[in-house]
Amino acid sequence: MGKLIGGLLGLFSGGFFYALIGIAVGHLFDRSLKQAMGFNSAEKRELMQQSFFETTFRVMGHIAKADGRICKFEIAQADAIFAQLGLTPERRRFAIERFKEGGSESFQLENAIERFLATCGDQPLMRQMILEALIAMALADDDLDSAEQDVLSTVAQLLGMSGAQFERLLQMAQAQRRFDGRTNSGYQQGHGRDEQSALDAAYQALGVSEDVNNKDLKKAYRKLMSEHHPDKLIAQGMPEDMVRIATEKSQEISAAYELIGKHRGLA
Repeated sequence: MGKLIGGLLGLFSGGFFYALIGIAVGHLFDRSLKQAMGFNSAEKRELMQQSFFETTFRVMGHIAKADGRICKFEIAQADAIFAQLGLTPERRRFAIERFKEGGSESFQLENAIERFLATCGDQPLMRQMILEALIAMALADDDLDSAEQDVLSTVAQLLGMSGAQFERLLQMAQAQRRFDGRTNSGYQQGHGRDEQSALDAAYQALGVSEDVNNKDLKKAYRKLMSEHHPDKLIAQGMPEDMVRIATEKSQEISAAYELIGKHRGLA
């Protein structure tokens, strides 16, 4: 349709030569429309969700093996994550199989990320979300050793992120874990050191500095909440059972923003 309309407009505007130009422009329009329709198709979303799920748990197994072996504690931690996500028995078995693949000697991280990018690479938010999911899983035991961090850094690089971007996401994730629904008693009771420590973490959780103005603070908060909105993530290709990670992060982000708001006297 794009080529037909472009060709006719070109023909009526300037003759045969302009008709050829119109057909070329129409072809580009048709191709862009086809790509957009393909992205929005249920089949395309299903492929993206499958790739996201498989890659996450393969790399999760690889991270667990980062120190040379997968110990009983790391297996128990993986089981806890499966339970946290509320996976069905079938999905849990599938996740375990992918986790074992990632922990095998034959697993190649570069190939796994390359396959993920072939399906989801044109969606920047999905690249960010899979790294955030892996960071959240690695931080589940509140202990991120150097070997695990090295793997996560490599994943970020393979996803096309800079070292600075990775460090920012990691620091934000670490700070956000302080706001996982538990009340911050230090701030509420007015303890100066605890209050300042909590506020420092809250600003870091939102990825802003303490001297940010209220307008930019709210802008940063809304951007993070938009990025972690369940409906948006599912539409872009994130599996529904893994959206729970993003939902928990949005709750942590809200708690951090609320703490800053109370300190600043914002409504």
